[in-house]
Amino acid sequence: MNKQWIAAAAFTAALGSMLATPVFAADMEKCFGIAKAGQNDCKGNNHSCAGQATKSMDKGEFKAVAKGTCSQLGGSLQPGM
Repeated sequence: MNKQWIAAAAFTAALGSMLATPVFAADMEKCFGIAKAGQNDCKGNNHSCAGQATKSMDKGEFKAVAKGTCSQLGGSLQPGM
């Protein structure tokens, strides 16, 4: 294999893993059950991308919120069914 192809493949794999795993600031947390349809932050029950929630307030969808505010918003720190 040539070195350019190997480097391109490694870059693509690294980029793919970064896109699949959301990175939030240290002062943020996932809050399940508060996202409106189409406004979720990442992977949910039946899809793999942000903005694909089909139902508002789905307990399997989350939004990133400031730490300590999830319960005030009516959400949960754990996904529901």
